[in-house]
Amino acid sequence: MSNYAHPETLVSSDWVIQHLSDPKIRLVEVDVENNAYDQGHIPGAIAWSWQRQLSDQLRRDVIPRDHFELLLSQSGITPDTTVVLYGDNNNWFAAWAFWQLKIYGHKDVRLLNGGRKKWLSEGRELSTEVPVYQQTSYQAQKPDYSIRALLPDVQRAVSSGAAELVDVRSPQEFTGEILAPPGLPETAQRGGHIPGARSIPWGKAASEDGTFKSFDELKTIYASEGIDGSKPVIAYCRIGERSSYSWFVLKYLLGYNNIVNYDGSWTEWGNLVGAPIERGLAVPVGALAAHAG
Repeated sequence: MSNYAHPETLVSSDWVIQHLSDPKIRLVEVDVENNAYDQGHIPGAIAWSWQRQLSDQLRRDVIPRDHFELLLSQSGITPDTTVVLYGDNNNWFAAWAFWQLKIYGHKDVRLLNGGRKKWLSEGRELSTEVPVYQQTSYQAQKPDYSIRALLPDVQRAVSSGAAELVDVRSPQEFTGEILAPPGLPETAQRGGHIPGARSIPWGKAASEDGTFKSFDELKTIYASEGIDGSKPVIAYCRIGERSSYSWFVLKYLLGYNNIVNYDGSWTEWGNLVGAPIERGLAVPVGALAAHAG
């Protein structure tokens, strides 16, 4: 992990084992399937529900600052706590929680490389005990929305070309063949992608065991689609969790600047009246360059 731009944002399962009893560390599991935690989790880990605790369901928004402060206080977390996040689906929602923690200025946040999948595949210890920690009085920083793209930001990017758009959904979602992965309800009325977006599915960054691919492999994957860090990047998916994963890769593993997550994503854009969309495959980067020439 030392080749990454910010290797300190990742921990291994061995590192977790060595720090299970460290009071300065808080392990937090964030899953797509909220019952996974109950079936067995890393000893000492608590669980956050992405739907109930990390989402404002009325506004379809990240949780407000006071709710965030209450959540971390109830979790026994202080501003000096090292928060280690992990979850199923290769850390989709763990990365989303990471992104929100950074919005509210938590200093030391890390991902367990490989997430729940890696931990289980290694036969590591599991617990069904739900730990209780002494409540704190957490005070968050003023929200930093510089790592978040809202609809006007994306509209400007489409009209001006000032930022690259990276669609991290599956190829079938990108082309408009399907609206969402099977079984997931949040969706849009139209299929396709935002005009000019490059299709770089989040899963290309993951190795078979769930860990992130090497720095060189990741750099090649994104560079092949014209994403080399020379321009600002807006990542999006369906509701913002898979794009949080790709945002983490681009910002913390590759070290590219001006990387933001559009959490409104396709569920917002695909439901907009009059918003332009494209269907089918993207034009290859080489073809774009030849046309420009």
